[in-house]
Amino acid sequence: MLTDQRRSMEPDYLQPRLLDIEMNESIFSGFERVLLKLSGEALSGSNGWGVDDSTALRFAQEIADARQKLGIEIAIVIGAGNFWRGTQHPEMDRANADYAGMLATVMNGLALQDRLEKLGQKTRVMTAIETNKVAEPYIRRRATRHMQKGRVVILAGGTGNPYFTTDTAAVLRATELEADAVLMAKNGVDGVYDSDPKTNPNATRFSYLSHKDIIEKDLKVMDSTAATMAGDNDMKIVVYDGGRIGGLNEILLYPQRGTIIM
Repeated sequence: MLTDQRRSMEPDYLQPRLLDIEMNESIFSGFERVLLKLSGEALSGSNGWGVDDSTALRFAQEIADARQKLGIEIAIVIGAGNFWRGTQHPEMDRANADYAGMLATVMNGLALQDRLEKLGQKTRVMTAIETNKVAEPYIRRRATRHMQKGRVVILAGGTGNPYFTTDTAAVLRATELEADAVLMAKNGVDGVYDSDPKTNPNATRFSYLSHKDIIEKDLKVMDSTAATMAGDNDMKIVVYDGGRIGGLNEILLYPQRGTIIM
């Protein structure tokens, strides 16, 4: 049993995790390397736009703890919805709109890197489009080596191609980097439901789904290209509430508390 003195040394959001361990709840994740899919909106907090400093710092703290305390190798694919969504500019050439979104993901990547490194967590931003003044080009083996050395790798620029979402980029990079799972952080929703739990109090959360279910049930957790790619490559996806304090560390230890897609 953990003493009260040891509990007090842990950050507040880790204490529920430690209490669960005391209760001997089974831990079966076995994750060694994961790819975190983090939306741009997640960084905006309650502002709805831009990067909220306290929210970004909270995410950075959880990521640093997962790397330093749990020893899990982490890559992050980051979105840009807090700055730009190409689909919201239908009057603009689609390719140009998507490239603008890729550049916005670099802004988010640099912001998150800054918070992580202020916490003492070494981090590298790698991009699928050339931004060599501020980030490294994405090279698969180099990204793998960074993680092996204990660095968090932030993967910006999507796939580097228009017409593909960051969901697809997340599954692609997770497959390339041989991650154990893609962790999809949602804001205020702790998994995949049969209807919107924010408007339907009787919505039912799925514990497990297949990749085919995502397409056949038309569940809006990711786009069909990402779901198909994940299914073709047997990539496990865990959907969890990234807005919940301590959500990342909890789902790494107890993936059954979200929705597991496999």
